[in-house]
Amino acid sequence: MMKEVLLTMQGLQFDQRMEDSDKIETVTVGDYYKKNNKHYVIYEEVVEGLPGATKNRLKFSRDMLELTRNGLINVHMVFQENKKNVTSYHTPFGQILIGIDTKKIQLTEKEDDIVVDVDYALDVNYEFLSDCHIKIHICSKENSSFSLN
Repeated sequence: MMKEVLLTMQGLQFDQRMEDSDKIETVTVGDYYKKNNKHYVIYEEVVEGLPGATKNRLKFSRDMLELTRNGLINVHMVFQENKKNVTSYHTPFGQILIGIDTKKIQLTEKEDDIVVDVDYALDVNYEFLSDCHIKIHICSKENSSFSLN
């Protein structure tokens, strides 16, 4: 069964050289379902100033998170605890090679509420860029106190 959910993604990137951090937050509506003990969220993302949209699919379980993006941005990112994955990140401005060295994945499930926390190191073209944290909060749209209007 698929249901409409509110998806909040918070990303935090720690820059060791500048002793600073950048926080990015995205809030959107998506569709959620669970199949074969894996959770799925499907949502679209529009980039301001560029035509078209990017279709996104989150697939996750207790020890793995996958983000697949198709459209303006094309990438298949895999986060697996204590494992490094490398992928090609295609954007309208060019392609880069990124490495994701996942340190920790924590999944908290409650009725109509799921939180996924991921700590990882990010590298670009085999050079370390920063330590990062992403927090994904998924809640039933009808039970949410947050409104997009």
